[in-house]
Amino acid sequence: MGGCCSPAGARAWRIGLIVLVAARILAVPVSAQWLSYKTPGTPRLPDGRPNLTAPAPRAADGKPDLSGVWEVVGDTVMPTDRRVRSRYLYNIAADRPGGAPFQPWAKALWETRQKALGVGAPSEACLPHGIPAAMLTRTLPFKIVQNPGVTIVLFEEFNNWRQVFTDGRPLPMDPQPAWLGYSVGSWDGDTFVIESSGFNDKAWLDAGGTPHSEALSTVERLRRLDFGHMEAEFTFEDPRAFTARWSAKARFELLPDTDLLEHHCDNQKWTGKAP
Repeated sequence: MGGCCSPAGARAWRIGLIVLVAARILAVPVSAQWLSYKTPGTPRLPDGRPNLTAPAPRAADGKPDLSGVWEVVGDTVMPTDRRVRSRYLYNIAADRPGGAPFQPWAKALWETRQKALGVGAPSEACLPHGIPAAMLTRTLPFKIVQNPGVTIVLFEEFNNWRQVFTDGRPLPMDPQPAWLGYSVGSWDGDTFVIESSGFNDKAWLDAGGTPHSEALSTVERLRRLDFGHMEAEFTFEDPRAFTARWSAKARFELLPDTDLLEHHCDNQKWTGKAP
């Protein structure tokens, strides 16, 4: 991403790379990908640019509408490649003095993964990032689609998706463990509250290797501050991996007038020929 530090700049870097690859390999028209399309209903400044500080939109039920393509705020320049990342990507507990409240085994595993600089992450084998790691990767944004009864989160990375049911159902009892768990949502004023459980113990909470067990449960509190800005608080409870309940926060910015790209992962060498 070079020295690019804004959502528009990050998107431009990503679009430029993808357009170059598409032009050379697939010859797919850029216009067919909706990477630059003026979305109806977007508030605009006199010069036509999206007004990201306009009031947050409201759904038919009067609640804030979280729908849109979102990307985590970049606040750290990586010393390795000079790309702008979120400081939470490699350590979701970055703001906590002393870090996450690990149980001894979890701390030892985290330290091992830290020394390895995150090598061996599930994503290397095309397996999903966990929550919230899947929301913290810049240049691979996520899209919220808010509907009555269910809110859907689409992750560009690996074309993964997540359902947050708002139809009153409870969390399932003793479910088959899943990478992204099982989620139900409700509103606390203008804050969307997501409760999740039923995770497997394979996903990492961040790209730096923060572990958890199948006993993990999470609470996410999402609040759209205005048209272009959203904040989230993540609370983790896992008595097997942590000695106490703890929380972390992250900020997100809307990527206006664009959409997700198809993104696949194959950890096998592709020859371009059918097997």
